[in-house]
Amino acid sequence: MMSWFLVGLGLVILLLAGDALVRGAVNLSLRLGVPALIVSLTIVAFGTSAPELLISIQAILDNAPGIAIGNVVGSNTANILLVLGLPAIFSTLHTSHCDSRKTYVYMVFATLLFIALSMDGIYTWRSGIFLLIGLGLVLADSVRDAHAHRKACANPAGATENPDEIEGADPDMPWWQIIVFLILGLAGLPLGAELLVENAEIIALSYGVSEAVIGLTLVALGTSLPELATTMMAALRRQADVALGNVIGSNMFNLLAIIGVATFVGPIPVPYEFLVFDLWVMLGASILIVPFVFFGRDINRLWGLALTALYILYVVVVLS
Repeated sequence: MMSWFLVGLGLVILLLAGDALVRGAVNLSLRLGVPALIVSLTIVAFGTSAPELLISIQAILDNAPGIAIGNVVGSNTANILLVLGLPAIFSTLHTSHCDSRKTYVYMVFATLLFIALSMDGIYTWRSGIFLLIGLGLVLADSVRDAHAHRKACANPAGATENPDEIEGADPDMPWWQIIVFLILGLAGLPLGAELLVENAEIIALSYGVSEAVIGLTLVALGTSLPELATTMMAALRRQADVALGNVIGSNMFNLLAIIGVATFVGPIPVPYEFLVFDLWVMLGASILIVPFVFFGRDINRLWGLALTALYILYVVVVLS
């Protein structure tokens, strides 16, 4: 029971430290004159994925790479089937209002690249270079699109960027508070990652399952809880029209950035089960959301039940 408690404690520390790091880094960057657009596309994106990244790095350092790849693949599957499915049971997600077609195409290409690189049976730093090149191309296109959008929407007097629109931005935050947030984030992330990974290994050994299975289920579900909670509250408030875009962006970032960076810490072997099952489930889940991306369908209660049931079935199969 102590290992379960420490896993939960590690997860809580990771999430709080990740939030602190985002707030501190965002406000430091804005104070130093970095454009709000660049902050929102880079620092916020990297900061919100910092817990998953630290888990993957810590898992490799602890010689448990199965947790690293399981965390990414499991999180992506959970993001689509559970994060979109469960909230829709309580209130329809009006995803028809969200134009995510281009990002979705990028996500599918990222998924195919990720699977293609896995066919060697191991992700090395060479694999990481390909993934990070893909990330760079996506970020460059996002910056270009954002600049074009802001230029098109600018008023005659010349619109200016509004830092208040950025997650974690507070123009009135004092310097001492920025420093405290940065210290808490930088100290808390490795501590939380170490607690979670080490005790996840203990749980895997005690139940006789592989580290990859723990990564696919316990760790992946834990790191998907913030997205699930956010989407659930948005659905209940009938404000979930951007939930689909957020999930797609998160999945793409997981594939390209987290494993891309982690490979420079050490190689990540791909378990045989992933090659024949888990990677294809992740791809299949991605294809399932085509009606919501391209055909203007909302995720209603029936779709929500179906997606959630598929996730439960997947977890049962993984654990069996």
